[in-house]
Amino acid sequence: MHARVGLLSGICLIVGTMIGSGIFISPKSVLLYSGAVGPCLLIWTACGVLSTLGALCYAELGTMITKSGGEYPYFMEAFGSIVAYLYSWTTIMVLKPSSFAIITLSFAEYASTPFYPGCSPPLIVTKCLAAAAILIITSINCLSVKLASYVQNFFTAAKLVIILVIVGAGIVLLAQGKTENFSNAFDGTATSFGAIGLAFYNGLWAYDGWNQLNFITEELKDPFRDLPLAIVIGIPLVTVCYILVNVAYFTVMTTTELLLSPAVAVTFGDRVLYPASWIVPLFVVFSTFGSANGSCFTAGRLVYASGREGHMVKILSYINVKCYTPAPALIFNGVLAIFYIIPADINTLINYFSFAQWFFYGLAALALIVMRFTRKDLDRPVKIPVVLAGIMVLVSCYLVLAPIIDQPELEYLYCTIFIFSGLILYYPFVYRKVNWGRKIMRPITMHLQLLMDVAPPEKTE
Repeated sequence: MHARVGLLSGICLIVGTMIGSGIFISPKSVLLYSGAVGPCLLIWTACGVLSTLGALCYAELGTMITKSGGEYPYFMEAFGSIVAYLYSWTTIMVLKPSSFAIITLSFAEYASTPFYPGCSPPLIVTKCLAAAAILIITSINCLSVKLASYVQNFFTAAKLVIILVIVGAGIVLLAQGKTENFSNAFDGTATSFGAIGLAFYNGLWAYDGWNQLNFITEELKDPFRDLPLAIVIGIPLVTVCYILVNVAYFTVMTTTELLLSPAVAVTFGDRVLYPASWIVPLFVVFSTFGSANGSCFTAGRLVYASGREGHMVKILSYINVKCYTPAPALIFNGVLAIFYIIPADINTLINYFSFAQWFFYGLAALALIVMRFTRKDLDRPVKIPVVLAGIMVLVSCYLVLAPIIDQPELEYLYCTIFIFSGLILYYPFVYRKVNWGRKIMRPITMHLQLLMDVAPPEKTE
């Protein structure tokens, strides 16, 4: 695949993927678990700091190992084939498509609400609209890397516009003296170990996407400059936006009103921007569509990288000969996302997604520490203090264990079982490379190759 992504597109990918539906939905969840305005704002700030710490770890990893696929090549280098395979198995089969499904369901909810005044849109309408969005986004990404980048840049600009509108309105109201909701800001603060962990889960879900550029490292024009620079510009920008948007919400709504609101951003628009309140749901639709596009763009690269190493079927690593896009990988991710839409419960998916994802974030930070000792020979254009990676490991352990200790639920056990169930396929098909498996796949691969007009990628060192 060609290196076509520059600094601006890199920043737009990070910002555009991070700012999706989270800032328009998660404020309610973060407030619910944190208990009051003060701790809620502190958690949003802490989530931004934590995301920046994680991204700095990934800046070192991404400039040290310049391969696409996110954490996958780092696990391969630090821990070996089995850990890398279990990561790709879990992320490709669950995390990436479920994230894609969550975002498109949010898109569909906001897009269909204006057509059903006074009631919620029928579930079948929401799910069909989400499936249509997945098909359109997957098609765009299969057609052209440049087109997908243009779509990402446009929708990132659109979502920054609506954030500026919300923040601007909040600043005007604060200047007019609307500060009563900030008095006694820490009354009712949650003290439960698990509740704070769940508040972080929901806040960090809104921040998720800070590692997206590492999935397309091979397609960056200048990864050694653009990767760290995009991280340093993009994540602080998102953090400031999120904190100011939350301040604007609390300027207009009490904690009770915010918790009762079906859509926080829409309620804000109805109260502050009327009669132009319709722009809020419109721009939220733009925001979620752009975030879904970024999620699809990067997910395809992980599937492609895993297929290239033999951890997924080879056809998934093939490239379209005319468009130079990993079309089979993108289509596979899109099909799985549509399956996840069918039984979807957004809150369950968020908790399930966060539990497994933060396990792998912590493992990536641990990989950085391990390679400081095992791979001293590797060039490190960006080198962060190792203590930052240590903090990231400890925080990840807390985020994985806190909800399990506080409120043990079967979904965490199912997640763990699923991660390790990948070993059932690893031994015969990856480690042993059984002949009968190859015989079955050879004609299937050939027919799919002809159907999609794809070919194996050139060998890269």
